[in-house]
Amino acid sequence: MRLRIAKKETAGGWRAVAIRVASVLVALLFSGLIMAAMGFDPIAAYLAIAKGSFGSARGLINTVTVAIPLLIVALGLSISFSMRFWNIGGEGQMIMGAIFATYVAHQLPETTPAVLYWVTMALAAMLGGGLYALIPGLFRAYSGTNETLFTLMLNYVAIKVAVFLRLVLWKNPAAKGFPQIKAIPAAAQLPKVFGIHIGWIIALVVTLLVTIYLKYTKRGYETRVVGESERTAHYAGINVRRVLVGGVALSGAIVGLAGFVKLSGVSHVLSESIGGGNGFSAVIVAWLAQLNAPVMVLIALLFAAMEQGAMGMELALKIPASVADVIKGLILFSALASEFFISYHVVIEKGPRALLRQYRRSGRKDLQTDAPEGEDLT
Repeated sequence: MRLRIAKKETAGGWRAVAIRVASVLVALLFSGLIMAAMGFDPIAAYLAIAKGSFGSARGLINTVTVAIPLLIVALGLSISFSMRFWNIGGEGQMIMGAIFATYVAHQLPETTPAVLYWVTMALAAMLGGGLYALIPGLFRAYSGTNETLFTLMLNYVAIKVAVFLRLVLWKNPAAKGFPQIKAIPAAAQLPKVFGIHIGWIIALVVTLLVTIYLKYTKRGYETRVVGESERTAHYAGINVRRVLVGGVALSGAIVGLAGFVKLSGVSHVLSESIGGGNGFSAVIVAWLAQLNAPVMVLIALLFAAMEQGAMGMELALKIPASVADVIKGLILFSALASEFFISYHVVIEKGPRALLRQYRRSGRKDLQTDAPEGEDLT
């Protein structure tokens, strides 16, 4: 007997949805077992997470606030991932977007209207993120450089640039020696709607635009073709380099926009930690959503809820907040396993002796005629 993995002819539909949902439930089950082994009540922990993230108006506001930049970064990365360009540089592109937005905010006169502040800062952030993503995009398009390592290393370059600006070039002399950058003007800060800064509106608009771009535009179609097969794209007359470079630049621009939203809506001060790990978490969000923009909204909210609820869990039950990271990791691994069961199945191939026993049990007499050619079943 021999086992063989074979790809399924059809992999989708409600069965795929059920498998993915089951994978999340399995991850929660294993997370609960781990917490139980640590001496904590898993049911109480999950209830504390839910209460901390959605159980009050303040918790809900904080959850949505955390989800906004995470969602925007995931949407930007989804364009790169659609081309099989593995952009792991979301953190650096987000920081670079915040740097460009900060520069514009400090250069404009303080009498500048608020709307003009927002528009120019958003455009500058998109320019910064797009240009920063363009560097590995050009290297991949024209020299075949590995973009995964390239974009990953650029994260640390962006962090060090932000540190240099904070400690030296843009150090605020009015901060009494404390190494920080001057806060952006009050007029440059995003207003709130329903208690949440309008970044949530920006995120929903970007979700709609990315969906339209990937599904209903010519460039989006070319992006998906390049991702499926560059050779096929060449045969179809698609300029692969142009699509690749343009798509990566657009991806970085959207991620840079998240830097503006985080700066103007939450922190108001540029620092090297403004990315907040969103560049890495967004990779998981985009992948779990299968690059489906509307689904990313739900997954971003789920991840934000775990992050926000983890603090409430720690305060209420003294359970370390890092347990939420364990849950997210198990969800990722379970999702990886679910994709295997959705796309593949295990085929059991029986050997000659197993076939012989099966034929004997079935009462077949023509064993020799059914045997594989050149093999002796006896």
